[in-house]
Amino acid sequence: MSAELAGRLALVTGAGRGIGAAVVEALVAEGARVVATDLAPAEALVANHGDRVRARRLDVTDAAAVEALVEETEQSLGPLDIAVNVAGILRSSHVVDLTDEDWAATFAVNTDGVLHVSRAAARRMAERGHGSIVTVASNAAGVPRAGMSAYAASKAAAVMFTKCLGLEVAASGVRCNTVSPGSTLTDMQRALWTSGDEQTAARRVIEGDLATHRTGIPLGRIADPADVADAVVFLASDRARHITMHDLYVDGGATLRA
Repeated sequence: MSAELAGRLALVTGAGRGIGAAVVEALVAEGARVVATDLAPAEALVANHGDRVRARRLDVTDAAAVEALVEETEQSLGPLDIAVNVAGILRSSHVVDLTDEDWAATFAVNTDGVLHVSRAAARRMAERGHGSIVTVASNAAGVPRAGMSAYAASKAAAVMFTKCLGLEVAASGVRCNTVSPGSTLTDMQRALWTSGDEQTAARRVIEGDLATHRTGIPLGRIADPADVADAVVFLASDRARHITMHDLYVDGGATLRA
């Protein structure tokens, strides 16, 4: 085990599976203690790591619940050093068919949830003069995607919110960054694959689709959740002590972004 994050306390949302669970694993591997939150408590993580992980139920759309959990965490476990926003949902639909409910629900989790958690953490971190907040967004925030307007818009809002927060708290020693993954092998990704086996569906993503104006992945592979988690841990660590308001794309070059 590395000692890089030894003694530090982290809060991770959306920790029950996928990228969130991978972030918890990566933080623990670097020595951190983690409060892993999700709509259903991530008990499996507790079973794997014992008292290094505390599983808590949290609905990030509920501002009062977020504030209460952050306060309880600091009272029982100590000052929060790291907060990672991973909780997110994707409701795919073309704009002309998009319902008001799906639009509102997407923003409630992907954008409002980031506000609620980041605000509660930043307020306390700024008073102490240190801390790191990392938001997991998406490369869809920077590239138009057919059928993903609500998701892309909510993630773009989360990116700019995190940058604005980073500007406001920089003088207090708090850093705020985003990680923007591309296609990653998670349940959310698999839900988009409506035909063919997983290998065939993955190949279509890697090769791209001219009909939907979507480029492929130059590195020739879909990301594992651990690829994204490693980027999150880097930005949360002292190795990134002079990095704030940065948006790190982890997409194998898919967006052709400079």
